[in-house]
Amino acid sequence: MSSAWRHQTVLLREAIDALAIKPAGTYVDGTYGRGGHSRAILERLGPQGRLLALDRDPQAVASAREIDDRRLSVAHRDFGDLAGAVHEAGLTVAGSLDGVLLDIGVSSPQLDDGDRGFSFRHDAPLDMRMDTTRGETAAQWLFRASLQEITEVIRSHGQERFAFQIAKKIVAARSERPVATTGRLAALVRETVRTREPGQDPATRTFQALRIHINQELEQLALALPQAMTALKQGGRLVVICFHSLEDRIVKHFMRDEAFPDRASKKLPLRTADLPEARLRLVGKPTKASPAEIAENPRARSAVMRTAEKLALKVA
Repeated sequence: MSSAWRHQTVLLREAIDALAIKPAGTYVDGTYGRGGHSRAILERLGPQGRLLALDRDPQAVASAREIDDRRLSVAHRDFGDLAGAVHEAGLTVAGSLDGVLLDIGVSSPQLDDGDRGFSFRHDAPLDMRMDTTRGETAAQWLFRASLQEITEVIRSHGQERFAFQIAKKIVAARSERPVATTGRLAALVRETVRTREPGQDPATRTFQALRIHINQELEQLALALPQAMTALKQGGRLVVICFHSLEDRIVKHFMRDEAFPDRASKKLPLRTADLPEARLRLVGKPTKASPAEIAENPRARSAVMRTAEKLALKVA
């Protein structure tokens, strides 16, 4: 593997500590990437421990299968199908896991491999799929999507105030020829967005928005969280690392609602005994990368890690 593609795992020690790994426990790394977290989990597992690693990216799956360890199972799956992967691995879908780790977002190898089309720093086919074996590319979607659809994706997923102008530029340009490369898309955005925060390329938010949409990242996360909750044992840990405010909001609200389900119910005429029980306990405060880690790996700057522990429900 080229040194340019070497992946620096963000919040590695913090995530492994948050999982509170039991030597004989069973764990899921729902976003294998290049295996930084998985390898660290295996180091703490004993001979009876087990790790199931998932990833939608065929390159990541191939990397995981290079590890010769009988405790490791690998599945080419979206983390949004966590329950299916757990079942396929021969585990009970409900209450079989001691921990689930999700490291959300794009990995360094995906960004740094110009052929994948994630980055405007390389002029390459505009692909952006994490799973290159299925689904439509970003170029295909931009060719068929309406002006309104493109505007909404760039505005909602990229939080881009010039979303309409960018979408209009793309639609006009594709009438001449498809917007099929990262270089052409980036040029169109730069022609449209004349002002941007210092140090940020005008194309950053548009590329981020398209990547999130093409891979359905927010939808996958919303699917994965309740499946992880079901799969965890009492005392099992759910650890999620996000790099985008939209992802972190989904995680924060899910954990908060499961930890404090009586907040909304208190407005209803219910007895205390009839209020819903908390199913999670929040563990510590949100964790961010240290200044030292950010200095070594600038991509860690936006990372936020949240941890929760599954509680036992009271027996009636």
